[in-house]
Amino acid sequence: MTSAVTGSPFAAEKVFCIGLVKTGTTSLERALRDLGYRMGNQRQGEALLPAYAARNFRPIIEFCLTADAFQDAPFSFPYTYFALDQNFPNAKFILSVRDNVEQWYRSLIRYHGHLFAEGRIPVKDDLIRSTYSYPGFVWESFQALLNPPEDDAYHKPTLVSYYERHNADVRDYFRRKSNFLEINVSDKGAYSRLCEFLGKAPVAEDFPWLNASSPLIGEEENKI
Repeated sequence: MTSAVTGSPFAAEKVFCIGLVKTGTTSLERALRDLGYRMGNQRQGEALLPAYAARNFRPIIEFCLTADAFQDAPFSFPYTYFALDQNFPNAKFILSVRDNVEQWYRSLIRYHGHLFAEGRIPVKDDLIRSTYSYPGFVWESFQALLNPPEDDAYHKPTLVSYYERHNADVRDYFRRKSNFLEINVSDKGAYSRLCEFLGKAPVAEDFPWLNASSPLIGEEENKI
């Protein structure tokens, strides 16, 4: 794995949003754009799923040279932050969370239901047929990240455990580091905390609220 050296592109400041989808990531992305950050291309990031599944982080590290800030796949995947922190010593990491795991689970199944299954909880065949990002991406990501029962893709204990374990692992890894912020975008004062963490002057009073779980691609949170 490449090590960062002074004067190299790896020494540039990066911002990595490592919270799971449906934790206000679209609002966070919009806020970063408004603060002047160039965001990584989401579809190109999602195309790195096979590399992640093989634990080949080199393509992901190289992709990070294309912009200033990144979120969602593969940056929210477990353990990607290990490689990012090792390769980008000036990077900052943001863990976005919901009020509780039940709120996150309901938001996820509601949004995926609208997106993939006409309002019901999707099943394996729905995810396989989805053309989101690229054909097969959704089911491949479920297998790589969750390995759920094939007859219950949204098995609640599996998803709850995934959310809780990811957040706990991130907190444990960054517990003695100053380059980490945990944030709930719905909390009062969260936007000010973000700006202070990034060393940026606020350009708004609060986060833009873009997380209404619209069922239509192209509206608000167009990501799984």
